[in-house]
Amino acid sequence: MAKARKILLLVHESLVPPEDMEGRTEDEVEECRTEYNVYSTLYNIGHDVRVLGIGDRLTDLREAIEDWQPDITFNLLEEFSGIVTYDHYVVAYLELSRQPYTGCNPRGMMISRDKVLTKQLLAYHRIPTPRFQVFPWGKRFHASRKLRFPLFVKSATEDASLGISQASIVENMARLRERVEFIHEQTQSSALVEEYIEGRELYVGVLGNDRLKSLPIWEMDFGSSQGGGSGIATRKVKWDANYQKRHGIATGLATNLPPGSEQRIAKLAKRIYRALCMSGYARMDLRMRDDGSLFVLEANPNPNLTYGEDLAESALAAGMTYEQLLTRIVNLGLAYQAEWRMFEP
Repeated sequence: MAKARKILLLVHESLVPPEDMEGRTEDEVEECRTEYNVYSTLYNIGHDVRVLGIGDRLTDLREAIEDWQPDITFNLLEEFSGIVTYDHYVVAYLELSRQPYTGCNPRGMMISRDKVLTKQLLAYHRIPTPRFQVFPWGKRFHASRKLRFPLFVKSATEDASLGISQASIVENMARLRERVEFIHEQTQSSALVEEYIEGRELYVGVLGNDRLKSLPIWEMDFGSSQGGGSGIATRKVKWDANYQKRHGIATGLATNLPPGSEQRIAKLAKRIYRALCMSGYARMDLRMRDDGSLFVLEANPNPNLTYGEDLAESALAAGMTYEQLLTRIVNLGLAYQAEWRMFEP
């Protein structure tokens, strides 16, 4: 059994899990399933776990660290003050407080949350990613002639598939302009336009700080949701359980990959992880064309840890139970060498 630790579980103030799920509606269960899974698992394997929900103030976090002095903070935040890209500030605050934490460091989070900067860094490291253009919010529409249709249009800042649908794939300049304007209006953010890569959608989990471990390759099966269109991870595909069931959408272990591609994909996932200065754990989203060529779509720090979802199932395929996965994540957080630790006496 792992050494018992004092663990502060950091969640959004609206997602504080109950002690048990008995008597809860399905919607109530689903809303905080991840938080409950992590809390109950850590508690059941012997850790002293306290849950702290925060919204837009860090006062309670400071007081919890000062008064309780946890061994580590288990970070499940996905935003701060209502802004997705602000969660790295909370992690930076934990570092300033000399408080160990789980998951990605603030530099890696800031870089990977910035989709445009991510693509620029990947291009610098010669890691294949679709050619792209940014259409700034509030500025005049001007499309580069270097981009080739079909194109895929999404928000440059929002995640969780916000604003993504089959209409996100555009075939001509008129539809491109229309979709860019839609993203501007709906998300109040710049639009990121990239060449659409037809092919298999693959997900690769990576664990580690310095020494990295890649998990078995997972694949999205879009089922009948594609219809006459393309397979893309829309909001419904990712989050609507009824839609998933109706269309036979599922993820699972990738099979029938071209010879040698598993090693190639694992190596690529680790290159991405290092190029973006990530730590703890992450998930890489890739596309593979029929000819075996690979393209990076996104790099996701601190991906979904819900029991039974992609990362946990991929870890299980590697022989790692959910309890072992969370223990590994805790140990990686305790072992991470933040700069303040380098100067400890």
